[in-house]
Amino acid sequence: MKRTKTKSIGVHILLILCILVISLPVILALIISTQNEAQVMSYPPGLIPGTNMINNYVTAWNSVNLGRMIFNSTVIAFGVIIGKVTMSILAAFAFTHFDFKGKNVLFGIILITLLLPVPVRIVALFDVIRTMHLMDTYAGLIIPFWASATSIFILIQRFKVVPSELIDASKMDGCHPMQYFFKILLPLTRSTIGALVVINFIYIWNQYLWPLMATNSKEMRVVQIGIKMLMSTESSNNWGVIMAGVIITMIPPLLVFIIMQESFMKGFALQSEK
Repeated sequence: MKRTKTKSIGVHILLILCILVISLPVILALIISTQNEAQVMSYPPGLIPGTNMINNYVTAWNSVNLGRMIFNSTVIAFGVIIGKVTMSILAAFAFTHFDFKGKNVLFGIILITLLLPVPVRIVALFDVIRTMHLMDTYAGLIIPFWASATSIFILIQRFKVVPSELIDASKMDGCHPMQYFFKILLPLTRSTIGALVVINFIYIWNQYLWPLMATNSKEMRVVQIGIKMLMSTESSNNWGVIMAGVIITMIPPLLVFIIMQESFMKGFALQSEK
């Protein structure tokens, strides 16, 4: 009994140490965001909160119009999620529940796109968006991310584990395919869909290269470019202001994760909804 308790305490200490190591960059960013330049540059580094917190956050918010950038990133993230998840669900439904000519070839082509690195596609994508006059627009930042082989593949694997008896039962009840899709399949897989929403929100929120290429005006810049702009403004070398900006931009994805946490965990565990 005593040995089991000692082992449990050791495991908890190890887990706490792992959590501290993983979260150390965020903890340091939080501390630095409250310090002035002198406190940040002091040696040895101060590991207690400073006295310049409000000034740092106000400066970070106003110096690069961070509010506008958070609005842009939020619009783009939700625009991408709505289009990408909708297209991925419909594509996965077609691949798993219908037989049509060239089905395997099409699925193979989709999987091949997983092997293409982003730098290979981005030049051609830039040319397409410029030709369609979508530069510096929300459409130009949203539409290129709608097609996702990864999301389709994950949903196909999820749809395949739905019991086939449910399809037979729905047919006996007179349901046509889209009634089965909306009334049975979607409710059963909403955890996986929720997990995709969280993953894609964070992925789009952290985009830097494509928004940098596809936008020209300050009004269309996103938060990741804002962080880079903070380092180039009058706050250069003022890491208190820069870290304050970083902390502000972390809040929206953190809120999305907290709200969708249950779906996110169930989605990765491939658990069925009861």
